[in-house]
Amino acid sequence: MEMNLKSQFKKADGKPYIIAGPCSAESEEQVLKTAKALAAQGIDCFRSGIWKPRTRPGSFEGVGKIGLKWLRRVKEETGLKVTTEVAKRDHVFEALKQGIDVLWLGARTTVNPFSVQEVADALEGADVPVLIKNPINPDLKLWIGAIERIYKAGITQIGVIHRGFSYHGDTKYRNVPRWQIPIELKRQFPDLAIICDNSHICGRRDILLDVAQKSMDLDFDGIMTEVHPTPDEAWSDAAQQITPDQFDELVKALVLREPSTDDIEFLEHIEHLRHEIDEIDDELINLLGRRMHLAEGIGEYKKRNNISILQPTRWNEILDKATAKGKVKGLSEEFMAVMLKAIHQESINHQAKVMNTEDVERLMQ
Repeated sequence: MEMNLKSQFKKADGKPYIIAGPCSAESEEQVLKTAKALAAQGIDCFRSGIWKPRTRPGSFEGVGKIGLKWLRRVKEETGLKVTTEVAKRDHVFEALKQGIDVLWLGARTTVNPFSVQEVADALEGADVPVLIKNPINPDLKLWIGAIERIYKAGITQIGVIHRGFSYHGDTKYRNVPRWQIPIELKRQFPDLAIICDNSHICGRRDILLDVAQKSMDLDFDGIMTEVHPTPDEAWSDAAQQITPDQFDELVKALVLREPSTDDIEFLEHIEHLRHEIDEIDDELINLLGRRMHLAEGIGEYKKRNNISILQPTRWNEILDKATAKGKVKGLSEEFMAVMLKAIHQESINHQAKVMNTEDVERLMQ
């Protein structure tokens, strides 16, 4: 679907669009205190959760629509634009009634097309920017589908928020970033603004700057960070929130990158390096082609001897040896696992094709 997107989230001066504020609105005093501290820093938009979708019942689920009046006071007293999450038709109507400047769809909403469509239907005829968080699971098509539904409702001021993806296993992140997914989204929709929610990716304070910097290095358009006057006392997501002063230090520490340059020496040098990379990529493709040819030979031999394709002992041996060798070459264990599993699956596909070809041909006769 071709979309003509516009965005207030891409700043003309190239500086990042800064969204900050508490995870949840807890009291009018807490909201205003945070907003005034952040307004003094010159942020672009103040965020606060009014309705909080929680994993388990009994958790704090937000103050509800009373918090929208607190956000309206933020606008009146600081001049900041304000944003909050909406997940249902009523949320949209209440937020628009109180003059909320930007709405966002959370990860638990984006993952459900029925919920996205309900929000989209409520937005028909409205003129309000909308940010769409990635779905909980790493599904790019689902993310794009949510963007398309909101766009079809007549909303053209659309941006996305990269907040990471759920992952079962040990990781230093609350939600693993899987940077390749927003990178692919950016490739397909170069005009789409991407905001990094470093708070939800990290789930902890000590690596917030690292993730925010990575997003700047990838030419993302801004960051969304949770800021609270007394983070340890926050009613939700305390471990990932920071004080206004800490946030000011984080923003000032960010190194901003230029998207390109006219420097001839740089362009010539990088073109040379890219040419070398292209040559290596060609070699890799040729080697993978040879590897699959060998896999087909193994498939033929297994077929003659009636041996199953999957050999767990051999696969574990390959995985362990290659991961250890990759580590010596500076390749992460995560990268090696993803690469090797993809190669292994392709080898299985080639072997399966060889082993089942005659059976399929016989059935078709």
